[in-house]
Amino acid sequence: MTDTTRRTADSRWLALVVLCAGMLMIVLDQTIVNVALPAIQADLGFSQAGLAWIVNAYLIAFGGLLLLAGRLGDLIGHKRVFVIGLVGFTVASLLCGLSTTPELLIGARFVQGVGGALSTAVTLGMIVKMFPEPKEQAKAIGVFSFVAAAGASIGLLLGGVLTQALTWHWIFFVNVPIGVVAVLFALRLIRTEPGIGLGEGADILGALLVTGAVMLGVFTIVGSESGGNPLVQGVIAVALLVGFVVRQATAANPLLPLRVFRSRNVTGANAVQVLMVAGMFGMFFLGTLYMQFVLHYDALRIGLAFLPVAVSIGTLSVGFSARLNARFGERTVLLFGLGLVFVGLLLFMRAPVDGTYLEHLLPVMLPLGIGVGLSFPALMTLAMSGATPSDAGLASGLVNTTAQVGGALGLAVLATTSTSRTSTLLAQGVPTAQALTSGFHLAFGIAAGLVALALVVAVTVVRPVAVTADAPRPMAFH
Repeated sequence: MTDTTRRTADSRWLALVVLCAGMLMIVLDQTIVNVALPAIQADLGFSQAGLAWIVNAYLIAFGGLLLLAGRLGDLIGHKRVFVIGLVGFTVASLLCGLSTTPELLIGARFVQGVGGALSTAVTLGMIVKMFPEPKEQAKAIGVFSFVAAAGASIGLLLGGVLTQALTWHWIFFVNVPIGVVAVLFALRLIRTEPGIGLGEGADILGALLVTGAVMLGVFTIVGSESGGNPLVQGVIAVALLVGFVVRQATAANPLLPLRVFRSRNVTGANAVQVLMVAGMFGMFFLGTLYMQFVLHYDALRIGLAFLPVAVSIGTLSVGFSARLNARFGERTVLLFGLGLVFVGLLLFMRAPVDGTYLEHLLPVMLPLGIGVGLSFPALMTLAMSGATPSDAGLASGLVNTTAQVGGALGLAVLATTSTSRTSTLLAQGVPTAQALTSGFHLAFGIAAGLVALALVVAVTVVRPVAVTADAPRPMAFH
């Protein structure tokens, strides 16, 4: 290897570190808020129903804009979109920390979601283009998967530390110096490559249709107490989604060319991800509330409770999962991982009012952590298995969209059903702790059902992919 080649290879791995640092900041922010929710509620006067909007405002903007952001990366350049997103996310984080009313915080969280969508949508596509060789790509995707999966559980621990040691404002302020450093290094280390040109079209109408469908769909589920007719709202959301599909089938330059779904593995992996993330994200949110209001854990203790999840994901995602995928195939590893996640959620359903960590929570955290650590790298590889260079941003945007839409809808469904169940029991005179626990049990059961459905999709849709050590992955989008 020549000195020039070696420097080029080293710069790629340094660029990967920058991409993952930006991704980690954004992923951390999605769960770091969960632990601080009680403190934010007490300080800013959120209602119980409004509390979920701190999370949903972010997820709605994030999930709704990812497809457009990914396509913009293909059109004007991935680096440019990545940096713009990081700058927007960093500024919005400062605004979140400075918020003094519920309305200001929810608005700033929405802006955060916009910035997060721009950066996250192009990250995986940039990684695939930087590491075209299968072995290196597997390692790089393993690192990315660790950041994407373990970052969520690390955020719970970090949120507990910051909230306990300082105030909830610092869960947002901490992003500012990280964001500034990430932007500076991104400008220096990430290679600038031109996009295919705005002449190809960004499909603004398609973006408006899918964004409106996602936003209204989530609002229909979680916003029933805010007025309006849920049935009418739901019908409009479905109509917008149908309109988006029709638009993609007829537009000259669609936002999401329907050809991407010709690949069974790409379609199956994204469907699995929607279902799995829906169950997992709702579990993190409601599991935090169970520890806070039933077991009376403080913020730091809640963060430490989720530590085995982060450690398990980290141990498996970096390197080990790549070897398992190469040895047994992504589909086999995915099925085993989903099975463990399913078991963990079922165990969470037996957590009692007077539960203890070693007996009732640790047996939940271990299979969840191992299962996610195995599942995510396999899912990422399958979801990007058909990505051509011109479609890398699109594929990356799609896989991130399904994750965020799954998180938003899962949280909406699980939080709403849990709250409804608890309210019914309280009206019947059931003690508060028991009513809360019963509501959480129902939500964990629904989460387990979603993961079981993900298993069914993985078995029936996803197909094994035979890949030799030196052969490229199939290009199935065309």
